[in-house]
Amino acid sequence: MTPSRIPAPRRRSARHAAALLAGSALLAILIAAAPPSTAQPKRRAAAHRSPPNVVLITVDTLRADRLSGYGYRRQTSPAIDRLLAGGVTFTQARTVEPLTNPACSSMLTSLHPHEHGATRNGLRMRPRLASLPKALDRRGYLTAAFVANWTLKDKISGLGEHFDLFEEVFTRKRWLGLFAAEATAEDVNEAAIAWLDGHAGRRRPVFLWVHYVEPHAPYELHEAMAERLGVPTEGDTTKSDRYDTEIAFVDRAVGEVVERVQSDPRLARNTLIVFTSDHGESFGEHGYWGHGRHLHEPGLRIPLAFHWSGRLRAREIAAPATLLDVAPTVLGLLDQPAPPGFRGFDWSEVLAGRAEPDPQRRTWYEAHKGAVLSIQEAGPARKDGLLELAMISGSRKEIVQIDEREHQVFDLSRDPRELRNLNGAGYQPSDPLADWIAHVEQTLEAADDAPAVNVDAEDVEKLRSLGYVD
Repeated sequence: MTPSRIPAPRRRSARHAAALLAGSALLAILIAAAPPSTAQPKRRAAAHRSPPNVVLITVDTLRADRLSGYGYRRQTSPAIDRLLAGGVTFTQARTVEPLTNPACSSMLTSLHPHEHGATRNGLRMRPRLASLPKALDRRGYLTAAFVANWTLKDKISGLGEHFDLFEEVFTRKRWLGLFAAEATAEDVNEAAIAWLDGHAGRRRPVFLWVHYVEPHAPYELHEAMAERLGVPTEGDTTKSDRYDTEIAFVDRAVGEVVERVQSDPRLARNTLIVFTSDHGESFGEHGYWGHGRHLHEPGLRIPLAFHWSGRLRAREIAAPATLLDVAPTVLGLLDQPAPPGFRGFDWSEVLAGRAEPDPQRRTWYEAHKGAVLSIQEAGPARKDGLLELAMISGSRKEIVQIDEREHQVFDLSRDPRELRNLNGAGYQPSDPLADWIAHVEQTLEAADDAPAVNVDAEDVEKLRSLGYVD
């Protein structure tokens, strides 16, 4: 029996009725027009248990290959490594768009960016979408989010609608007080752990999302971490070195949250912990620094792990997974049905060892311009912002640059660094990718009628300081 829902105070911004109706109509059109979802494995009936708590931890701009648990040469992430070692870890996980707001919105709604509408930082999601926190809320969960990246502010992202509590932790300025007002990982933990302490083990199970902004650029040099990693603290340090110290810094914060869960008898054996990132980061590969504009592997590849003590056997899965899969997989592990519009794959039967992964699964990716910084840009901001689309099928990867009409093909099994373009026939996307391009462009054109932009001068300053300027 579904637990009765107990109302809780909500921090949500007002919604205009017209926008809600338009968003609902557009959603119906998108679901009808989109390619069919991947078939899901059948789930066994669940044993009667107390509903588990769910803790979702995301680290901004975190490349999987910079974690020591994924084989990196430096011991950047001992706490995260322990979490990975005790759970099911995906070695071929990717974001669906290498930009924070689109990626996190896709993670929670299991929709592609062109479907939920938040294709760029500063563009709000369409209202009244189904999501993981809403699905859990209907089943009696108390839901809370603590976010430290300015691009996730409810006013400019629309994410607050999905949580009972949506806490924007912008209590100080990072990077010596010179840049965006955000929070350090320590600030986020102070708020998130206090909330967890106040609600864990009570009548309602909890869903907690914690999002850290480190190691987003500009990278701070953490001297205490630098010494341990062998990074010089005097003279010029490289961006790559500073990035590593940022990972070590946020790793300590992740460890504190995990320790808080695992040391509490009320939580230890009845909490599912999911760990991932919104996107990766490029350090000069293919002549590009940063993230957002291209769909090469440095920007796409992310860590992804599901840890549930006593319920999931520790192992690695080498089949392709994306952020779209987080929401349906969590619901599957809780033996709850996913909303019919979810696009991601439910891995719960695979994680439980009752099904085999599909290494040939086809997955899709998008890249859009960085941020919409004014109402004047809002008109065709979605369609005009489309830069690249990509498809991965088995080891074959295709990338299309929309404006330049360039087409790249790579064999990731033989060329994981994407150095040899196998396409010698000019602009000739495969039929599935060509169909995907047409679908995305049509949907984006329709989506430009969705809620656009709600940024003020302060938001523009913060978005610019994070590097989202075209």
